[in-house]
Amino acid sequence: MTGTTFLYGRHVHANGIRQHVLRYGGHGPALLLVPGITSPAVTWGFVAERLGRHFDTWVLDVRGRGLSESGEHLDYGLDACADDVLALIRAQDLHQVILVGHSMGGRHGIRAVKRGGADSRIAHLIMVDPPVSGPGRRAYPSAWPWYEDSIRECQQGIDAERMRHYCATWSEEQLRLRAEWLHTCDLRAIRTSYDGFHQDDVHADLPALTGIRTGLMVAGRGDVILPEDEAELREQLPDLRISRAPDAGHMIPWDDLEGFFRALSELLDQPL
Repeated sequence: MTGTTFLYGRHVHANGIRQHVLRYGGHGPALLLVPGITSPAVTWGFVAERLGRHFDTWVLDVRGRGLSESGEHLDYGLDACADDVLALIRAQDLHQVILVGHSMGGRHGIRAVKRGGADSRIAHLIMVDPPVSGPGRRAYPSAWPWYEDSIRECQQGIDAERMRHYCATWSEEQLRLRAEWLHTCDLRAIRTSYDGFHQDDVHADLPALTGIRTGLMVAGRGDVILPEDEAELREQLPDLRISRAPDAGHMIPWDDLEGFFRALSELLDQPL
């Protein structure tokens, strides 16, 4: 593609496993994009291409997804995934990292900052519509069968038209890409992460964020972050900056790409 910012994909041995990343741009501040629960790195390429114009952009295949290591021998819990992030940052010798985590990826970012402490090398955390469910809180709004059924169908092989049953508003290109790659999501990994949405108390981790810049992007048409959630997060993090993509649901860039970049620009203080 003419003008592409894509540089290469790479396998890295970090935190004791094979981690796969895609790199875009290669210049400017380091930005690590950590996708959500069933989004291999390649599915974020349309976002990373543009980020690569401004940042040294890395997109992670979370363990059990895409081309990163998977299998029943792995721990798919939140701590292990957070440690993957920290180990990858060190393995690539990145510093002052901007971590943009979508949904589950935002929770991985929170836990990584807590576990890494002053040595995390994460300078700016942007949480994109992260689940705020947890012990004693309301359930995550997406039901488990949606994940399991779509993955099992993709393991058998489906086309974009069948994928539309699960992602009705997506473009043909987005549907094709998801139909091609969703089978790489190990059901054990997805189930562990999904259960973690309800079992892991990330709110208890929030005090660890007070030493870094922190931003929250909220989907205007989503039901993951409600106004009362924003209020609670701001109470715990008085310096939290909040932006909105008013015309998007939880999968913000898929619903409104320009709205996503406007909201991200606000949190980064730079036009994208």
